[in-house]
Amino acid sequence: MNPSEINKLLKENTSKLASLFEKQAQNWVVKAPEGKWTSGQHVAHLVQSTEPLLKALGYPSFILKWKFGKNNRENRDFQTIVNRYNEKLANVAGGMSSPFSINMPIVDSNNINTWLDRLSQLNDKLSARILKKSDKNLDEILIPHPLMGRMTLREILMWNAYHTEHHYNILQSKYKDLP
Repeated sequence: MNPSEINKLLKENTSKLASLFEKQAQNWVVKAPEGKWTSGQHVAHLVQSTEPLLKALGYPSFILKWKFGKNNRENRDFQTIVNRYNEKLANVAGGMSSPFSINMPIVDSNNINTWLDRLSQLNDKLSARILKKSDKNLDEILIPHPLMGRMTLREILMWNAYHTEHHYNILQSKYKDLP
């Protein structure tokens, strides 16, 4: 995927997520299956996982190369990233607990729009930074993912776009009809 395609997918998935929350009753934000995050906390998780990615993209390329190394393999395509992520999630006992989302904040109908706006703002900033990176840097620079290990910038950006869709799909399938 090129940067424009990544940005388009990210924007589409963020819009779908916001639209889902607009269609639900206000109390849906605090609903959750037993032992799971509330629907609103899924948005908080997306914010918390996007912030470090945005921060990493703000570092000069040479710092990232020095700290995490350079890619020495073929880049994975979008579908490979999606498949690998879902395989890794399936192998995590009890589900994945992101290091960026250990202490989940309270998200309710009073602040869900703040969280959705924050996610949208982060994704807009992310989109702008993606377009400033050269294809060489997108394919060469590695950064760590807590579950999938080191990924190129292009791969982790594709993953980030999918990550929003992943949580949207969870909310659609497991949360939409909660009482």
